[in-house]
Amino acid sequence: MALPRKLLFGTAGVPQSTSGKSTLDGIRRIAELGLDCLEIEFVQGVKMGMGTAEKIRGEAESLNVALSVHAPYFVSLNSPQEGIRLMSQERLLRAARIGRACGARSLVFHPGYYGKKTPEETFTIIKKGIQEVVSILRAERNPVVLRPETMGKRSQFGSLEEIIRLCQEVEGIQPCLDFSHLLAREGKANNYVKFTRILSKVKKKLGEAALNNIHIHVSGVMYNDKGEMKHLNLKESDFRYDDWIQVLKDFSPKGLVICESPDQEVDAYMLQNLYYT
Repeated sequence: MALPRKLLFGTAGVPQSTSGKSTLDGIRRIAELGLDCLEIEFVQGVKMGMGTAEKIRGEAESLNVALSVHAPYFVSLNSPQEGIRLMSQERLLRAARIGRACGARSLVFHPGYYGKKTPEETFTIIKKGIQEVVSILRAERNPVVLRPETMGKRSQFGSLEEIIRLCQEVEGIQPCLDFSHLLAREGKANNYVKFTRILSKVKKKLGEAALNNIHIHVSGVMYNDKGEMKHLNLKESDFRYDDWIQVLKDFSPKGLVICESPDQEVDAYMLQNLYYT
């Protein structure tokens, strides 16, 4: 699970053009397409066994495909119900353990909603929940990095500032920067200057190391005054991916870019070509 030496492009889940539907099929298709990485989507639950995970690790290593995993959507670290908070932590632990067996370096997750609590109260509760998960993984010597994601709805915990602050205060975690969510949340982060400010803030607050081990989500996005509505293909959206690519070229980060467009491999391949030409 060595750090990537360049910026890698790939898909969220098995590419649409894959003949089979398994993760193994998806890894092979990623390699056929000339892409470099795949995010395994455990969003409906971690249903993979250790045996399958070990096969995935072997196939990914043999084809030089980098892996990450996305935790189930059913994570709510700010739930008013203790049982739901504990179950959310268990889902993160399960995803991290299977992710490690797959050879994934990172575990992306959605921390939760504000609900009836203030943003500061929410931050405190979510921080405590993440610290407890990190402590268990550290005791197990599990190297998978937890990555809270910047979120696209204003009702969700996960502004850029909140995610950066979490990563400052909880040792060992790193952000997942979803640029489509950052656009949808405020309707503003959509030009060269704004994209530059995002990466500059990450570098200033979390250090150069955060850019040398970056994890990015990107797609087109439909949004309204409440935030994200749904993902779109990049050419069908107003997301200024030409400016975004130029900012990536200027900063030269290393890590994974995971495309979440409906036609994810088409957009991932387009972005890869734009970045490396």
